[in-house]
Amino acid sequence: MNFSIWGLSGSLHTERDNQLPFAEDRLHHWIDAIDQACNRFRSDSEISRLNRAEGEVVVSTTLVMALKAAQRASDLTGGLCDPTVLTSLEALGYDRDYATIGLLEDTPVELHPAPGFAALGFEESTRRVLKTPAWRIDLGASAKALVADLVADDVAPTGGVVVEIGGDVCAKGRGSDGPWVVGIAETLQIVGDEPRIGLENGAIATSSNDVRTWTRGGKVIGHIIDPRTGDSAQSPYVTATVIDADCVGANAFATAALLWGEDAGWHIAQAGRSARLVRHDGTIEFVGAWPREETA
Repeated sequence: MNFSIWGLSGSLHTERDNQLPFAEDRLHHWIDAIDQACNRFRSDSEISRLNRAEGEVVVSTTLVMALKAAQRASDLTGGLCDPTVLTSLEALGYDRDYATIGLLEDTPVELHPAPGFAALGFEESTRRVLKTPAWRIDLGASAKALVADLVADDVAPTGGVVVEIGGDVCAKGRGSDGPWVVGIAETLQIVGDEPRIGLENGAIATSSNDVRTWTRGGKVIGHIIDPRTGDSAQSPYVTATVIDADCVGANAFATAALLWGEDAGWHIAQAGRSARLVRHDGTIEFVGAWPREETA
């Protein structure tokens, strides 16, 4: 099954055909729940209301899950995966649906380091956050990874399943013919000859500096923001693909890899993860126990 959500392509596959109706039900359930809680482009979403609020706010159990995922991504990467970069992201032009951004004028913009996740004053036990003018959040990256994890977890008791959303892949169990075969793409254009690896009971995520970009006054701006500066990320790597136990972790490390720069391989290896890093000249670097790649 192929689908589109949040301007991204996705796919859902199960080990047996009779699992698919239940898997589709769980996919639609979690997409709807996370969309209502975390879609910053919906004025009626919970995150939009939270970003407009002031003072102590009690959030829903769904948003608590999404905030926990964002907090974990931040903790895993030393704060480089930071949901509080929204002010910078909008100042640079991503203040509307990506498909409608177009060419932007080079108007003056003042960028600052992001306040960081701790600024939220998030208390999981009471479901409370302390909203101040200092922060506004975007949970897009960790939320889509969370959806893949939640769907796979729900379906796994019925058999093997693999869920992919915008380059984030979560696999539980095996396919009908063995491990799931996952293509490693460096762009959104899938041509069919991408290298492939086998995956079961794990996750893989790819982040890219060349995907979701726009032009502002002749300068190419990417959607990955460096929370240390508030500016669009600059990296020696064009893409980073990381394997982890779940999509939230894989997505966090793949994003941080583009911000760690030349130290990305060291950080990923120290964390016990495996990665495939591609430089702008096409040079490929493997980190940790990256699996053997097969040609299509």
